[in-house]
Amino acid sequence: MLREIDLSEISDGKLYTGNDMVKADCRGCAGCSSCCQDMGSSVILDPYDIFQLTGHLDKSFEQLLGEDLELNVVDGIILPNLKMAGKDARCVFLSPGGRCTIHKARPGFCRLFPLGRYYENHSFRYFLQVNECPKPDKTKIKVRKWLDIENFRQYEKFTADWHYYLKERQEMAMDSEGSEGAELVRKLSMDILRRFFIRPYNQKADFYPQVYARMEQAGEESL
Repeated sequence: MLREIDLSEISDGKLYTGNDMVKADCRGCAGCSSCCQDMGSSVILDPYDIFQLTGHLDKSFEQLLGEDLELNVVDGIILPNLKMAGKDARCVFLSPGGRCTIHKARPGFCRLFPLGRYYENHSFRYFLQVNECPKPDKTKIKVRKWLDIENFRQYEKFTADWHYYLKERQEMAMDSEGSEGAELVRKLSMDILRRFFIRPYNQKADFYPQVYARMEQAGEESL
């Protein structure tokens, strides 16, 4: 999501790396699920999230759409997000007892919370959002342990690469005007959806070579 933020207003004023300790550990969120409710369309998914969810649930992207996922416009481009449902606007994967039913395959947005990412120079560092999580007495934990994700460095590289890949296309969409601009936006959105989300990934193979091959192919086709 393209946005300007004032870190002094929302964070502790520090930037962290994956190996830094940060006061984010709420010890399993026992008795609390506030970050899984009333999130609107903000839990935006990337291709790795879809790879994880479709493999974990043994469902295609199309099968997840509607009941579990939604499509919304994010800075001019259509992207998938987790769906909130019911009178409490709860995440569809939240159990009646307030526990995550896809914890092993939870999206990067969920793993990150209450951290955020500050992107610069084709990379990023983490920051702690101090006003988001209501759980008291959080303790320090290493950032990479908090995210609890395999091949952490490779995941970080992909996250940065995907952010800037998407940012370039979002800026193209937001700068477009008139009927030709609208057609460009439509083509950009449909290409991203089909190439990175709808088209299945091989669950028996490493995700990263697959997604980078698609990014490279997209670049070649746009020449």
